[in-house]
Amino acid sequence: MKLNILGCYSATPRTFTNPTSQVLEINNHLFLIDCGEGTQVQLRRHKIKFNRIKHIFISHLHGDHFFGLVGLISTMRLLTRETELHIYAPKGLKEVITLQMKLANSWTNFDLIFHELTSEFSELIFEDKKVEVYTIPLNHRVYTNGFLFKEKPGERKLDMNAVLNANIDIAYYRKLKQGADVINNDGEIINNEAVTFAPDKPKSYAFCSDTAYKEDIVPIIKNVDVLYHESTFLEQHAHLAPKTKHSTAKEAGSIAKQANVGKLLLGHYSTRYDDLNLFKTEAQTLFKNVELADDGKVFEF
Repeated sequence: MKLNILGCYSATPRTFTNPTSQVLEINNHLFLIDCGEGTQVQLRRHKIKFNRIKHIFISHLHGDHFFGLVGLISTMRLLTRETELHIYAPKGLKEVITLQMKLANSWTNFDLIFHELTSEFSELIFEDKKVEVYTIPLNHRVYTNGFLFKEKPGERKLDMNAVLNANIDIAYYRKLKQGADVINNDGEIINNEAVTFAPDKPKSYAFCSDTAYKEDIVPIIKNVDVLYHESTFLEQHAHLAPKTKHSTAKEAGSIAKQANVGKLLLGHYSTRYDDLNLFKTEAQTLFKNVELADDGKVFEF
């Protein structure tokens, strides 16, 4: 997996920071996660091809998480895109985008498919042969979801020396990769684990957008490789978190610890702060493996 941070600051864009937007590269997919103002500029800056984005996930309908979407769709239209585009978002976004297009008489020449989200419980919203995406219900001032991206377990790998020594016909290689025991050319049953290697451990990424501290997401994100969790405030302003339905860096650290994640990425910083390292320091009082998201950063895992 590769994660491109296009923007990770709260509220309004500035000349040197951008609101929330990320691109997750996983199993030949480029998933766009949130689409704050300026996203298409950041995509160009980081040389990410628009036409490779086929699925967009919007966490909630506050402007700093979707104001860039209508511009991105318009640009895709101008670039004569033909591939369909799927948008997974809270109910209401379809109305916003289609009204804009209707009033501008600028309908797309590609299929724009909205998957409207309304469930208060985690649900599977995307699946193919290699990847699953689930919602993570969050607690914000409007209906909000995070998203859990999970690789499916891959096929077992052939130990070719062992396979050849076991005198297994090539016709059975597919079954071996699928984990089955097979009969060799001598009529013997060959145990799968004797001639194959286990597949690589599936990777997972959890994106937790704007939310108040919410412990009941822990079972959903348990043991993920990387967790991005909003950390709008430092402890000195912790009293603002419940009022605005946001989290502190320390609370993000608590969630990461309870969920036993591999790595915690912090983001959605309030622009009132100049020193981002303070977020890392506060989160590390509860969870050690912390990194700071920042515009333009790329994480591979």
